[in-house]
Amino acid sequence: MSDPIHLVIVAGTRPNFIKIAPLMRTFEKVDDVRITLVHTGQHYDDKMSKAFFADLGIREPDSNLDIGVGNLAQQTARIIERFDALLETLQPDGVIVVGDVTSTASAAWATAHRHIPLFHVEAGLRSNDRGMPEELNRLVTDRLSDLLFCSEQSGVTNLRNEGTEENQVRFVGNVMIDTLLHFQEKAEARGYWQNLKLPDNGYGLITLHRPSNVDDKATFRGLLDVLHSCGERLPLVWPMHPRARARLETFGWLEEIENSEHFHILPPLGYLDFINLLMHCRVALSDSGGLQEEATCLRKPILTLRHNTERPSTCEYGGNQLVGTDPEKIYAAFRRVLDDPDFDCQAPPLWDGHTSERILQHLRQFYEARQNETGGADKLVESTPAR
Repeated sequence: MSDPIHLVIVAGTRPNFIKIAPLMRTFEKVDDVRITLVHTGQHYDDKMSKAFFADLGIREPDSNLDIGVGNLAQQTARIIERFDALLETLQPDGVIVVGDVTSTASAAWATAHRHIPLFHVEAGLRSNDRGMPEELNRLVTDRLSDLLFCSEQSGVTNLRNEGTEENQVRFVGNVMIDTLLHFQEKAEARGYWQNLKLPDNGYGLITLHRPSNVDDKATFRGLLDVLHSCGERLPLVWPMHPRARARLETFGWLEEIENSEHFHILPPLGYLDFINLLMHCRVALSDSGGLQEEATCLRKPILTLRHNTERPSTCEYGGNQLVGTDPEKIYAAFRRVLDDPDFDCQAPPLWDGHTSERILQHLRQFYEARQNETGGADKLVESTPAR
């Protein structure tokens, strides 16, 4: 019997944790794969990290790069330096990165530099807005990866249009939805919305964190004003991201928002409590990427406070509306949602809870093909990443 395939899974932020949970659960059930879990420490706040590990049943990481606070360049440099040193020690057969955060692209660069097979989960998504750090991370990571696992058909199309080899691309479905469907019953049992004494299907759910929305004073003020108007028609629950809270403090608006009768301000929540709130809300208003997918799967309307999305299937199949940051457009869309009691949508193809199993199968095929090419030699031979 050959040795297990040794794979390193890298995560660094709350969205990453949601995406690696089904991979960890699936891979650690089998004997032919061995996992080393690496946490970069990009989200270093306990509320943003440890709570999610506990909720999602993810074991303690085998290694924490502990990069801590810093600007984009500092965090990128630390991850590359420290992950490169770890790869030299581990000598894994492959590295899996997920999503589009700093940790994703930085770990991808270190991996490709060492000619270790690299696999990107959630590949091919494009907002076509290079002003977003996430877009640059997606482009870099996809270009360096050996296998690209796409969550929706747009990803496959984008990669094909960019000249990616067909045999590198796999349409597998959405790991975030694997997590959602696995924990939906457990999240329902939390009863968090009831503990807050909220009416079922009678409140809005807000998340805001993108620099383009909260760092610009005029944009943030406009969003706060229109959300206040929305709150006059429907109570709004706001689990507040640390970045949004910091900007409210800087601009001198935090006390105003906390004292408003239209906002129910909460600290950052664990995964299960947040999903419980999403399951029972009337509408979500958010600049998040992942929430577009979760709302779609739960058949909830979502107003995305952005001018673009890298997840167009949520608009095609779901109830995602891109409303940007114009207050009038946001309020008009909000009113339309409230006036449509018969709203419904559906999940895109392969959002069925079995994505991680399909990824495992493709990885087995990848290593089987490599062994056949090398006549049964060691799995760990130099590979040339896509350039």
